[in-house]
Amino acid sequence: METRTNKDAVIAVDLDGTLTLTDTLHESALLLLRDRPVNVLALPFWLLGGKAALKAKVADRVDLDVATLPYNSVLIEWLKKKEQAAGKRIVLCTATDIRVAQAIADHLGLFDEVLASDGTTNNAGINKRAALEAKYGVKGYDYAGNSSADIAVWAGARQAIVVNASEAITKQAAQVATVSKIFPPQAATLPHWLKMLRVHQWLKNLLLFVPLLAAHQIGDVQSLSTLILAFVSFSLCASAVYMANDLLDLESDRKHPRNRHRPFAAAAVPIKTGVILAPLFAIASLVLGLAVGAAFTAWLVVYFLLTCAYSLWLKRLALIDCVTLAVLYTLRIIAGAAAVAITLSFWLLAFSVFIFLSLAFVKRYAELQVQAQAGNSHAHGRGYAVTDAPLVQTLGITAGYAAVLVLALYLHGETVVTLYAQPELIWFAVPLMLFWVSWVWMKAHRGEMHDDPIVFAIKDKASLAVAVLTAVSFLLATKGVG
Repeated sequence: METRTNKDAVIAVDLDGTLTLTDTLHESALLLLRDRPVNVLALPFWLLGGKAALKAKVADRVDLDVATLPYNSVLIEWLKKKEQAAGKRIVLCTATDIRVAQAIADHLGLFDEVLASDGTTNNAGINKRAALEAKYGVKGYDYAGNSSADIAVWAGARQAIVVNASEAITKQAAQVATVSKIFPPQAATLPHWLKMLRVHQWLKNLLLFVPLLAAHQIGDVQSLSTLILAFVSFSLCASAVYMANDLLDLESDRKHPRNRHRPFAAAAVPIKTGVILAPLFAIASLVLGLAVGAAFTAWLVVYFLLTCAYSLWLKRLALIDCVTLAVLYTLRIIAGAAAVAITLSFWLLAFSVFIFLSLAFVKRYAELQVQAQAGNSHAHGRGYAVTDAPLVQTLGITAGYAAVLVLALYLHGETVVTLYAQPELIWFAVPLMLFWVSWVWMKAHRGEMHDDPIVFAIKDKASLAVAVLTAVSFLLATKGVG
């Protein structure tokens, strides 16, 4: 038998889950949902023609940015420094459609040949093994893979390289081939899960309790219990929407210096996990919402639909995106009032819209600063140019001061006299709010603002001090100091 030299040796490498830490078909399907949602309805019919045909039709309709995909850098370095340096022929052998596979091969500049699905044959499992054996002979190749579909391929390989596979898959690979190397998987950690669900963002849903506080009914146990249930419902809904937003925003997140570390963007949590959990969380939220009451559920549905519209479309429209964010914050207050049947005042709604509009502009301004530092001219996936930053800053400061003006006008009205024993004490809140709005924008101007101003506020000592002093002024005004 002829002995194979290093020059003749071949190492075939799988793509999804092996070369990349994600699944390119899943990523392409999400792009199809985002950019051509009507076509998603055709997926089951395309599948009737076979998996290869499905992949080809999806590839026809989306343009996957292969440069932003999360690649397995450890595997790629090993392939370059050891296998390629040893003279081995490196082949990308995948069930992915040939156009996507070739684009990835061209981007990496690592592969000597590409074998992939062609619209007719799905190059997976036994088909992949047959293609490799036809090219390189029985036991004429090493194979790097990660899934149960690769067992058949490993069975025909000279050696198996197991990448990102479970312990069970690794054992099966060892039963059918000689395992020469193992690249262990990186399991998702608790911080990854918490970040995926955006648990810290649940703090925003405390706005549901604002109407009860404003009406001085926080001691009503029944209303408080109702709002706690509403809080859980809104939090589950928010997590569902955040997951959906992150799934639809993968490309933009990966081009962002900080957002690229988000669990889905970094492939720390599989895309399919989010696709499963997002609707489950939404359904659980709706069930709890119905338990709270019909009026609350109606506003919950409005919030959900508006947030979906924001994720799919509105966030790409300059100015409209920030107005939408302000409305979404205010909807939490409206929903809280609906849950406990409290009538909201014009003053509270006006203050809410202006202050949250200011914070929305802070968020965009901070993002534009990051893009400017990265040398970009536009914010990817947003309707802003970096040169819009000064205007965004002006609009945001104006909205913030308008909120303070609304607060001052409210304190001058007759309603405040009926609610507070010493309403003049609330006037301390006016300079406090003036300071805080100015402080937030000064920090943003200095480039010291977190992408999310709410996260900044709960970590910033000055913001926390303002919150405490404002709460004290309202408490003293309510109780009196005599």
